[in-house]
Amino acid sequence: MSTPFPFTAVVGQDDLRLALLLNAVSPAVGGVLVRGEKGTAKSTAVRALSALMPEVDVVPGCRFSCDPEAPDPACPDGPHEAGAGAARPARMVELPVGASEDRLVGALDIERALAEGVKAFEPGLLADAHRGILYVDEVNLLHDHLVDLLLDAAAMGASYVEREGVSVRHAARFLLVGTMNPEEGELRPQLLDRFGLTVEVAASREPDQRVEVVRRRLAYDDDPEGFAARWADEETAVRARIVAARELLPSVRLGDGALRQIAATCAAFEVDGMRADIVMARTATALAAWAGRTEVLAEDVRQAALLALPHRRRRNPFDAPGLDEDKLDETLEEFGGQDGDADGNGNEEDGGDGGDDDPDPDGPGPGGGRSPQDGPDDGESPSGETPDVPAQGEAAEDGQGASSGAGEQSPVRAAEPFRTKALSVPGLGEGAAGRRSRARTEHGRTTGARRPRGALTKLHLAATVHAAAPHQRARGRSGPGLVVRRDDLRQATREGREGNLVLFVVDASGSMAARQRMSAVKGAVLSLLLDAYQRRDKVGLVTFRGKDAQVSLPPTSSVDAAAVRLESLPTGGRTPVAAGLLKAHDVLRVERLRDPARRALVVVVTDGRATGGPEPVALASRAARLFAAEGTASVVVDCESGPVRLGLAGRLAGELGGTAVTLDELRADSIAGLVRNVQGAQKTQRRAA
Repeated sequence: MSTPFPFTAVVGQDDLRLALLLNAVSPAVGGVLVRGEKGTAKSTAVRALSALMPEVDVVPGCRFSCDPEAPDPACPDGPHEAGAGAARPARMVELPVGASEDRLVGALDIERALAEGVKAFEPGLLADAHRGILYVDEVNLLHDHLVDLLLDAAAMGASYVEREGVSVRHAARFLLVGTMNPEEGELRPQLLDRFGLTVEVAASREPDQRVEVVRRRLAYDDDPEGFAARWADEETAVRARIVAARELLPSVRLGDGALRQIAATCAAFEVDGMRADIVMARTATALAAWAGRTEVLAEDVRQAALLALPHRRRRNPFDAPGLDEDKLDETLEEFGGQDGDADGNGNEEDGGDGGDDDPDPDGPGPGGGRSPQDGPDDGESPSGETPDVPAQGEAAEDGQGASSGAGEQSPVRAAEPFRTKALSVPGLGEGAAGRRSRARTEHGRTTGARRPRGALTKLHLAATVHAAAPHQRARGRSGPGLVVRRDDLRQATREGREGNLVLFVVDASGSMAARQRMSAVKGAVLSLLLDAYQRRDKVGLVTFRGKDAQVSLPPTSSVDAAAVRLESLPTGGRTPVAAGLLKAHDVLRVERLRDPARRALVVVVTDGRATGGPEPVALASRAARLFAAEGTASVVVDCESGPVRLGLAGRLAGELGGTAVTLDELRADSIAGLVRNVQGAQKTQRRAA
């Protein structure tokens, strides 16, 4: 077993280390979600925490880590008699993103259960993590059905495995720690709320600190055991401090004044539900115990808010997590001083830095807060391009939007997003689980049965009995039990929903440059992005203007990254529709090689006025027919406005083999049957071909 990097040797990342230590002191806090860019020691710090966790006493021979002083009466390995146990280190179990359901919750031998009535159960990762740490790296990429199982286990403290009426239950209480890179997509709101604390991490911009990071990492890589030995004293001191804080925790007093500050803070920031209040109370208590105090002070409440509230204030995936610290301080000051334990020494503003209350002499302190996120860069026009002057009437209205170059308008803000009609890919796919198009999946409604390929995961009971019944006399059946052979087993085939690649092809030319129109267009695309987030799609963004097209965002699971690129999109120049479609075609070709099971939906946002270059309309038509020939599902969002309409976007949709909708028709409450229109157009095109 490799030697882990010492926890106390991690440079900086004070908030991250503090959040992990608080959960080690009080697992009831509810775990930690670590958000940040790649290469910021997220996984290193989490894996290092396991070495600091106190040992646990378990019933000897129990595969489910029962506590000898209070064994689980429903333990599959039980019943256990209360008595002396065996001490072992707390486990840290890693859940791979691509794990199967059986690997997570455990596997039940259906063949033995049917033929012998025996509950032969092989424990999964939830059983291994009981009374320890369950770590999910890239938790935002976890499949939905695994997320559902995690939510159930976290809520009930137990895991249930059921197969055709045969049920096994075992305790599953664990410290849930997840890490994620927001660029790769956001987390489902239900799972996000299950994490007690959240921390934003980023690489330091201080050269001296970066030098120290490199120095320590190289020293560890050269001699892991020797490096760990040099930090052994610091590790021992922190481990002893965790034990002391755990022993002190029941004696910590959370007075009415502190509770009032907690409630007022959660109300002021309009967090949903009551879980935030409970988590803040537990976190503030753990902070006091970590500092060696039996009284919760205002500084503990402040730090608890900075750790427990940012991820609970998001209303949609485009909201950046964070907390207004000025508003927080005002709220604490307004509701402070009403109880002796709430105002302490009046250090509401300093966050408890310094003095004997410094929670960790090795680094992490109770202060920290959140640094504001960098805003998006302004969009840049292609190098060397001389944008064309937009047609008369297409310039910015009311003199707004001073151009950054001839014919180019500065970016405008998107209109308010709205709920869109459901767009789907026709047919039956086999892509990653999601919520958009019909697909064969491991979860969903049962549509039939087949012989299992590999391990049996979903038994079709009726089909299995039907296959075994004719052979009972030949197999010498003499009792009430059914004689079942492996050849009789049938796997249930199920139909659910898949996530697709939604590729946006957005016209940013001069004909789209009127500010009100472009604002509405961006609002529509933003609405579709929000819909893609909810349906667990990947998204990509291709824009075209002037003389060429560019991939503004390669396909990604991060819809908020697409929203940022969209917001900074400038407009101006001619309308190279063909270039935009050909660029999108190239993107799809590459994505089919990377992920052949994921089907694509192309959403072209344009008024259809192809200009620039020789025969622009004919070129656009030929490019569109490439998509039709390959059967790629497509929708054209017609942005043409005004009393005189040429219908060019509808003509383009016909060439694509898709359908055209106006901005108004895109709204969920404006037109019925949009999904049927998309599918009908695809079927008509295939029949014509």
